[in-house]
Order: sequence, then structure tokens, then C-alpha cells
Amino acid sequence: MTNQILSGEYESQLQEKYQQTLTEFAEFGVKEIEVFRSPVNSYRMRAEFRAWQEDDGVHYAMYQPGSRLAYKVGQFPAGSPAMQEIMPKLAQQLSGNELLRRRLYQIEFLTTMSGEVLVTLIYHKSLDDPWTKEAEELAKTLSIHVVGRSRNQKVIVTQDFVTEKFVVAGREYRYQQLEGSFTQPNGPVCQHMLNWAVENSRNFAGDLLELYCGNGNFTLPLSRNFNKVLATEVAKSGIQSALLNCEQNQIDNIAFARLSSEELCNALNGVRAFERLKHVTLSDYQFTTVFVDPPRAGLDPLTNQFIQRFDNIIYISCNPNTLKDNLKTLEQSHCVVKMALFDQFPYTEHRECGVILRKI
Repeated sequence: MTNQILSGEYESQLQEKYQQTLTEFAEFGVKEIEVFRSPVNSYRMRAEFRAWQEDDGVHYAMYQPGSRLAYKVGQFPAGSPAMQEIMPKLAQQLSGNELLRRRLYQIEFLTTMSGEVLVTLIYHKSLDDPWTKEAEELAKTLSIHVVGRSRNQKVIVTQDFVTEKFVVAGREYRYQQLEGSFTQPNGPVCQHMLNWAVENSRNFAGDLLELYCGNGNFTLPLSRNFNKVLATEVAKSGIQSALLNCEQNQIDNIAFARLSSEELCNALNGVRAFERLKHVTLSDYQFTTVFVDPPRAGLDPLTNQFIQRFDNIIYISCNPNTLKDNLKTLEQSHCVVKMALFDQFPYTEHRECGVILRKI
């Protein structure tokens, strides 16, 4: 498929997404939506494939949407330039190495916009010292990072992270992105999302509360717009990466706590104290703004009601349906002042939205 055909198909699908979103959110007073396009190809920073084993070697395969039927993948134009470059080289190396190939059933890629590559090889067998030695040689030959996984086993051959770089409001931010942890899949669109959130909160001032902070993806650049930030995340690995990312970006006005959104609501409502918050004096914060980026299920009723107390809400959603449900509660106290459509997953029905709400 040529770039010209891809571009035409992409623009048509994006227009459909825009019109659908505009129609669905008209009931909340939305009359204009800012649209952030994806590149038509070479946009995915991470991907996973089944290892398709045949007599002539190892091939890549993906599953049909909504089924367990797999099909071979010859080329993957959605993949980042680094991913597309390394895929045939890796397949060739694996095909020629019986130890690395045997009982291999999944291959995962985590890449960066600057060209760093981490490959996770997943097996139906235990990984021993001879396997590790061959994997070390593979990493050296291809200049990549390698991690091996099998049942209850993880072998870090080189390192288990990459370092992504985003430029937000003229400043470069460096992020450790761990293998196996969530990261935004579309690097260019993620950079758009960060810039949009920072630009539209520039005049909020006060302190920021963030739920579901992950590795600090939004937290770090948003911290420039606020006096202090308290950010929460349930995954221990996410908190560890967020702390490291603050250190390597020389940011010192963020405190992190490993709490669920429900636990944080209870803490701020004075329902109970948490040992995991002992390093934070909640009374020192003057929160004006809350940032939420929940999972597809959206905000639970307790959290959705809780965030109504804030002057400003920045809501990033990966599911327009649950966003609409949450807005039916939030519109009782807030109005939508900005909305954006981020095309994280081109050529699919998936839509990522951003909403800025202001207290009425």
C-alpha cells in the first residue's frame, strides 16, 4: 500500500472519528474539537507478535481482532522506524539459532523515537545459562536490549528499559520506560498530548493532584505550571520509574504515593490515614486542579464525585463511552471549556480524548 493511499484512507477515517466525537459530546456544549493527527505510518513505539515457527525459520504473526486466528506478518509499516529496521534482522538471527528459537512463542518490541530498541523473547521453557549466553551475543550483534521471559522467570540480558525523549513547551524530558509496564504506544501523538495538557493548564496556578500517574508521563511537564504536585499510582514499578524520571529531569516539586484513587479519596476526605502517605503533609497543599487518565472503565463513582471539588479538571480518556458517563456527573459542577481528539490508534475505531473542565 503506497503512502498516498494510506494518507487518503487515514484522512477519511480521521474525519469520521472527528464527526462522531463532535456529535456524541454536543450535549455537553462541545462545539469545537482540536484534532491531533498521527503519522500515517511508523508511529507505534511498541508491539507484540506471536512467533510463527516454520521449517524455513521464525516469522512474525498477529491475531485477527476479536479472535485467536493468527496470520503471518511480512512487514509492519505501523512500527517505528527502529522497529521496522530490526524486525527482519532479528527474525534472521533467531531462525539460525536453535537454542534461541526452540519453544519461542512470543516476541515483543519496545522502541523509542530516537531509535533505541528493547526486545522481549517469551518462551514455553526455562531459560538457562547457555540461553543467556546466546541472548547476550544476539544483543551485541544487533545493538539492542534483550529480556527473556518464561513461566515465573525473567532474565534481564542487558537492561529492561528504554529511555524515551519528548519535547514539551520547548524543554526535553527523558523517561525511563520499563519492559512490561504501560507506555503510550504512539510516540508522536503522546508528545502532542503532553503539549496540549501543559498549554491548557498554563494559567491554573496553585497545586496539582494527579491520579493514575504511571511513570510520570504527564506529571513531569505539568509540574512546571504548579507550585506543588501530588501524584498517585498503584503499580510499584510505575512509582519507581516516576521517581527516577524526576531525578534525571531535575524536578523537585512532585511527591508520589502508591495509592488507588479510592484510597486517595478516603485520605483527602479524612476517612482514614495511610502509611504510604506518611511522607506527605496533605494540609500543605492548596489543590486547584486534578489530572486524571483512567483505564478504559473510566472513573469509579466515588472518584468521579470526589474530583468535583476542584476548580479545574484535566481528563484524558481512552474510552469515549465511559468519558461521556463521567461527564454526566461532572457537568453538575463543571463545564467543558476545551476538548481534543488524539489519534493514538489510526486505522482503528479507537479514540483518545482530552477534556478541560472548569468549575461553574
